[in-house]
Amino acid sequence: MTVRRAYLSLGTNMGDRATHLRTGVALVAGEDDCRVSMVYETEPVGGVPQDDYWNLVVELTTTATPRELLERARVAEAAAHRTRDVRWGPRTLDVDVLLVGDLVSDDPEILVPHPRMYERLFVLIPLRELAPDLVTDDMLTHAVGAVRALDTLGSLG
Repeated sequence: MTVRRAYLSLGTNMGDRATHLRTGVALVAGEDDCRVSMVYETEPVGGVPQDDYWNLVVELTTTATPRELLERARVAEAAAHRTRDVRWGPRTLDVDVLLVGDLVSDDPEILVPHPRMYERLFVLIPLRELAPDLVTDDMLTHAVGAVRALDTLGSLG
């Protein structure tokens, strides 16, 4: 089995955001080694009025496939009682698979690389923190959204 670096983005703007993120990180990481970016407060993207998000990126050292990582993401969202009432609306937890090594998936259920990751600062800033080789200054210039560093996940209450 091939070991790859995989990156997942987690975000929340409802309920106990720190708990949603901590539980989400644990569930997507499973038994894999992981690193976690700082938590960033970010403005919502998509036009639906809602509270700001807390976002982070997780780096996994894993043999998991994109589909297996998607299943972990769904488990984490279900644990946070995620509902999908409004597209790009508020949520207890949103988990997106961003990258899985150099794999490409055109399966409509799990597109890898994530098709909108390069448009969003709330993904690129924490991704760059973990993997500066993957995010260029030019990418940051063309992405949107206000992002403010909060703290490490372990320090947030």
